[in-house]
Amino acid sequence: MSLYLGIDLGTSGCRCCVIDAQGGVQAESRSALDTPQRHAGVLEQDPQDWWDALARALDALRDRIPLQGVAALAIDATSATLLLTDARGQPLTPALMYNDARAVDQARQIGTSAPAGSAAHGASSSLAKLLYLQATAAADDARHALHQADWLSGRLAGRYGVSDENNALKLGYDPVTRGWPDWLDELGVERRLLPEVVPAGRPVGTMTAAYCRRWGFAPGTRIVSGTTDSTAGFIATGAGPGEAVTALGSTLVLKVRSARPVFAPAYGVYSHRLGDGWLVGGASNSGGGVLRQFFSQADIERLTASLQPERPTGLDYYPLPSPGERFPEDNPGLRPRLTPRPADDGLFFQGLLEGIATIEQRGYRLLERLGAPYPQRVQTVGGGAVNEPWRRIRETLLGVPVIAALHQEAAYGAALLAKQGLTGTRQTP
Repeated sequence: MSLYLGIDLGTSGCRCCVIDAQGGVQAESRSALDTPQRHAGVLEQDPQDWWDALARALDALRDRIPLQGVAALAIDATSATLLLTDARGQPLTPALMYNDARAVDQARQIGTSAPAGSAAHGASSSLAKLLYLQATAAADDARHALHQADWLSGRLAGRYGVSDENNALKLGYDPVTRGWPDWLDELGVERRLLPEVVPAGRPVGTMTAAYCRRWGFAPGTRIVSGTTDSTAGFIATGAGPGEAVTALGSTLVLKVRSARPVFAPAYGVYSHRLGDGWLVGGASNSGGGVLRQFFSQADIERLTASLQPERPTGLDYYPLPSPGERFPEDNPGLRPRLTPRPADDGLFFQGLLEGIATIEQRGYRLLERLGAPYPQRVQTVGGGAVNEPWRRIRETLLGVPVIAALHQEAAYGAALLAKQGLTGTRQTP
């Protein structure tokens, strides 16, 4: 029986998921990861910490299932996390994390050359980080600029310098022409550092003999190009053409499959290639983080029982954790609208849920106006996916069926990518 392994490296840990050819989960494991060092907009992590977390997760997985049946594996990780390495893959810099925002001057420089629709704008883009790192002493000995998933896959394969189209997007890669654009030269980007870019879900190497022996993988186990964590989470749901996935976590993230790409940086809307189509999405600052400002988990569970989806409160809230919104409204100064607050906590809680659902509906309508299809069905992932009354509120506002996704873990989506890399089947369970 052929098995496929997905590895998800997130901000707090590493998760592994082994599936069979039918998409059934055979084993899972996880290990914790220390949080990145943070100070004044600087967020760094030692790449060795990633490797140690991955090794612990694979150790635990090996204790649960023999790994010689794994035919291929793929890794997803945080988008726009970047480091420089030498030719042998040895890190020369700390990893600048996805939300590191120190490269402000480099972001201004990018703004003078990059097309408006490029995902490389902003201080947190991997291109801004590359320009920042190029100015350090470490760049003299550097050979590769690698994202988190690139480096981990490279270490397992013993071959560095390869990335996937999804991770490369914020490094300036053009997913439409499928190449590195000429305007990168205007910025002084050292092309020798740029990785070879392949579609997500393509074989890029085999696991080294040493690591096969360490964890019991069969010789020749294939390494398949991975993706970003959010894209892997979408893949995990099996959402098809015209379907969308809403992530109800600390923030509200919308993604819909589309036959054509959409780029609207003013709203934070970008498109990733996914199979023969595109994944179009945007993220609001609203979401579960607002609920946590007012209610504990116990409060949320208690108040959920009192929700009345068939009786809207009429409260016109725009729930934000702090001023500022980008999607579906481009307004950095937008202030949270959370008044009037009724004396009844149940009404206030329902009003907040209705407000977040309204933002979701506006988000999908904006994506439609920009050229993506309005979803025919919405699958839900994240902590809010299990809230049945909230699902009914959202279904009424969206006007389409809303369901909780059967599979939500990014590691499961990475395992589907690994399967695709060997069988050529589309990324659905």
